[in-house]
Amino acid sequence: MIRSCDFRPAWWLPGAHGQTLWPALFRLKPRPALRRERVELPDGDFIDLDWTLGDRGPIVLILHGLEGSSDSGYARGLLSRVAACGWRGVVMHFRGCSGESNRLARSYNAGETRDLAYVVDWLRQRESATALACVGYSLGGNALLKWLGETGTTKISAAVAISAPFLLDAAAQRMRRGFSRLYQRHLLRHLRLHYRRKRKAGLPIPVSLREMARLRDFYAFDDKVTAPLHGFAGVQDYYRRCSCRDYLRGIRTPTLIIHALDDPFLLASAVPQAEELSDSTTLELSRHGGHVGFVSGVWPGSARYWLEQRIPAFLAEHWGGTENCKSQTAASLLLTNS
Repeated sequence: MIRSCDFRPAWWLPGAHGQTLWPALFRLKPRPALRRERVELPDGDFIDLDWTLGDRGPIVLILHGLEGSSDSGYARGLLSRVAACGWRGVVMHFRGCSGESNRLARSYNAGETRDLAYVVDWLRQRESATALACVGYSLGGNALLKWLGETGTTKISAAVAISAPFLLDAAAQRMRRGFSRLYQRHLLRHLRLHYRRKRKAGLPIPVSLREMARLRDFYAFDDKVTAPLHGFAGVQDYYRRCSCRDYLRGIRTPTLIIHALDDPFLLASAVPQAEELSDSTTLELSRHGGHVGFVSGVWPGSARYWLEQRIPAFLAEHWGGTENCKSQTAASLLLTNS
């Protein structure tokens, strides 16, 4: 099912780039207390989890975007909101994103679902009866939707994906255009630093430092670095096999996808059609919102972050014993859109 969402952008942030940049550059990030837990992986690597405090209540597993972490504004905001609902939030850092390089040459990619599956099974073994949901942003949203669709899993109660790049080729095309090239430059700078550290540590990275400096767009970087490190024949093989759009029909978990048609990270033509969605999936589209933006509010000093109301509202629909959070969230949504 596809429907319009009720997000109304702040009048002082009418454009896609304003919606995208404001939360990243100007938001005063919440600072919930977090504790770290390390999960050792079967291949000798590790993943770090950052948890809100508390040892009871439903769990919201958060997957960050490209080069994100638990320090990203959207992650901090949702962690704070989850804690206010009496739930537990946990950010699963993709390999190498927790502030410490992972042990292997490989890292993560948009279609890496084995680590997510391992962590979900690990959580299920530890707390088999606890309600568990997953929320993925951007690249994390793509990985989440792909995992849900390729496995048909029902191990989690609900899922939400925000600003997912449904077709990776269309995302790479969009990032080559206009102002979006600045986002690409910023993200590639972080990726190059990430892999330079690995190469200097003696890990077998497939390009030299000099060659890496010449990789100026995602097509080149994914072709020369991401694809070979993660077992793909090249960039087109990687994009084809890892784009979540082809997996959406297989989703069986109640899933909400939120996307803005003006997202500067993706061509609007890449947004799936209703017939591509499973009966368990709802796609909420907004004309505005940018990439992981969705900022409302009357004035900059009273900016509100609509996603942090909509996501808990959806999760509360699928969890029992959450009436307090439902009422809080309903009131917050009214304020956010006022």
